[in-house]
Amino acid sequence: MTRLHKTHLYKHTPLSHVYSHTTRIGSKKMRPSAIFFCFVFSYSLRLLTFTIGEAEAEARRPFACSSRDSANKRLPFCRTDLATADRVKDLIGRLTLQEKVRLLVNNAAAVPRLGIDRYEWWSEALHGVSNVGPGTTFGGEFPGATSFPQVITTAASFNASLWEEIGKVVSDEARAMYNGGAAGLTYWSPNINIFRDPRWGRGQETPGEDPMVAGVYAASYVKGLQGTGGGDRLKVAACCKHYTAYDLDKWRGVDRFHFNAKVSKQDLEDTFDVPFKSCVMEGKVASVMCSYNQVNGIPTCADPKLLKGTVRGAWRLNGYIVSDCDSVGVLYDSQHYTSTPEAAAADAVKAGLDLDCGPFLAVHTVNAVQKGLLHEAEIDGALANTITVQMRLGMFDGEPSAHPFGKLGPKDVCSPAHQELALEAARQGIVLLKNEGPSLPLSARRHRPIAVIGPNSDVTVTMIGNYAGVACGYTSPLQGITKYTRTIHQPGCADVACANDALFSGAIRAARQADATVMVMGLDQSIEAEFRDRTGLMLPGRQQELVSKVAAASKGPIILVLMSGGPVDVSFAKSNPKIQSILWVGYPGQAGGAAIADVLFGTHNPGGKLPMTWYKQEYLNNLPMTSMDMRSNPSRNYPGRSYRFYKGPVVYPFGHGLSYTSFMHTIVGGPKVVSIPVDGRHHSNSTAFSSKAIRVTHARCNGLSFSLSVDVKNKGSKDGSHALLVYSSPPESLWAPSKQLVAFEKVSVPAGGQRRVAVNIHVCKHLSVVDKAGIRRIQMGEHALHVGDIRHPISLQAHVLGMVKS
Repeated sequence: MTRLHKTHLYKHTPLSHVYSHTTRIGSKKMRPSAIFFCFVFSYSLRLLTFTIGEAEAEARRPFACSSRDSANKRLPFCRTDLATADRVKDLIGRLTLQEKVRLLVNNAAAVPRLGIDRYEWWSEALHGVSNVGPGTTFGGEFPGATSFPQVITTAASFNASLWEEIGKVVSDEARAMYNGGAAGLTYWSPNINIFRDPRWGRGQETPGEDPMVAGVYAASYVKGLQGTGGGDRLKVAACCKHYTAYDLDKWRGVDRFHFNAKVSKQDLEDTFDVPFKSCVMEGKVASVMCSYNQVNGIPTCADPKLLKGTVRGAWRLNGYIVSDCDSVGVLYDSQHYTSTPEAAAADAVKAGLDLDCGPFLAVHTVNAVQKGLLHEAEIDGALANTITVQMRLGMFDGEPSAHPFGKLGPKDVCSPAHQELALEAARQGIVLLKNEGPSLPLSARRHRPIAVIGPNSDVTVTMIGNYAGVACGYTSPLQGITKYTRTIHQPGCADVACANDALFSGAIRAARQADATVMVMGLDQSIEAEFRDRTGLMLPGRQQELVSKVAAASKGPIILVLMSGGPVDVSFAKSNPKIQSILWVGYPGQAGGAAIADVLFGTHNPGGKLPMTWYKQEYLNNLPMTSMDMRSNPSRNYPGRSYRFYKGPVVYPFGHGLSYTSFMHTIVGGPKVVSIPVDGRHHSNSTAFSSKAIRVTHARCNGLSFSLSVDVKNKGSKDGSHALLVYSSPPESLWAPSKQLVAFEKVSVPAGGQRRVAVNIHVCKHLSVVDKAGIRRIQMGEHALHVGDIRHPISLQAHVLGMVKS
């Protein structure tokens, strides 16, 4: 997301410019009439809702089944005492083909004769309710919403309960805005693609490079958004995107609309699909979005093996599948996958697509039916999936005020508690990369004044990253630091591009006058964003030169604060003794400046850890973004990707993060041997079999888990929180990762105290690996669990049940 517009395009750009922009960034053979239709409708709807919001947000009128519409209120699809499936079947049976087709797109048309209002499916809530997408409008009683840190920052907390709590707050605010007529109930978030390549402009939206972490994040955030206490009912409907192997926007002439991701079965199973499987099977997400790209020659939105076979079949999605915006048009216009638009529409619906973000299905589906390419019953199947979700949201239950969340309103948006959680999330996501001396924390009494320097030193909107909305308010880094002590501020560069040294002298003078210098450098959306992949990993322009010159001139310690979504090669700063401390803060959200200051001055003890590897610039030399392989290939100097497969030098490794205290681990309990019960029907020789890697599908996996008990001791003088990371190294093989994360827990330990943590590890899920054929297996023999520098060996041994001789 999104092809139809970029952030704030609707709000600030004339419609003629929007139309021109769309045809420019789109395919070579766009249908102007179709796109213009979509934009006119969406733009008009946005103007209408914005005008209402500017005056005063009105209470949400019933979407359907209004008590004022007594005739339709008595129809079976309005009866809450009937089963949802029966209600859905009744409603679909009353629709004409033309009405059905107009419900297959994001700006679904009204059905006035049945009392059903129009509905805009497209809203976003990546890290707070967003105005990216026409379904949500700020203004009137809803001038803003709580803007949490960008996902990559929150992921650095390694705190699953925090992720779920953020989801709960975001859905509270989303429901409140829906009740006030300012938002929808279907949110196309979160983005759980793997941060495969450090140059990807959208890596900031993801939970990082590790599939297991991304899967836990997906399930946790989705549970928070959708609610877990109402049975099949939904608070809001989340959507995990972009399925699958989507992680390139625009690199060296290749863009996401034309990219064919060539992915092995092995990498698809053990990397790219892992978070989506978790999102569907554990998070019970209500929607999955297919991506723009092709996977092995087939557009994802037209691939029945991916959509019907995997998402709805193997993973049992209870919800709808939606296209990324205009993806169906892309597979016809840009990828030329079909010879006619009707064939493209038919292929998408037949593959399992239920909803089109864009006008394509509304324009071409009727013709597809008339030409015999698609049966009306297949359209009915798609509508059953979308309408069922609307039923689960209560949209066919009459008055919204009668819904369990119907009382939420303006007071529940940007509340003090919500804003405090945004601050706490930012604190937990900050990662201390270096602290020599130690120079941190600073003292507000001893360090006065402090020079605050850098193009990101007094930013606001930069802190919320992309897919954000309108924040409740901002605290910039300069404002946060100034609350602690007197400051001298100099930007040093006009912006992050830092094209010249015109402002260097002022920054150098400030550093000479100050007792300490905080330099807030890094990136912003002009460097990394949707449709904007990075060209390298260095600080932009002359930022590195500025940092080095200020460090040479400073009379006090230099603290480098890096604001970015992706990794930065700051090897120069890591090795410079004058730069004593380095913090990475990601894009820390509306309260980012306050969180940064709290960490700098020790009010908060940092406990974040990197959710992605920080590579050296040279890492990119033999690594085209278009290569999807995760594993290294020495024969072609291919280095491999992520900490699981890359063994070369790095700036900072995945999981790195320091604290103002020190923690010690002791493994106090865990099995030495685990017996794996295996169905004997699949094997003929138990002696030979005991040394092999068995298929997970052949093992009796239910309940096959164990607990690892770890004592975490705080040896320092400061209270602190610690992300306990547990890795597994399988027996050596040509296709297994060198190590992989199998569990993590966030634990708070007082100074001098100790906490025992019981980590549950499921053998089939966490200790399995994927072979070259894409089959998940459990390797027999000795595995090693690692917690810090501590190693715990564990032997997996097969126990064959019901042996059948061949």
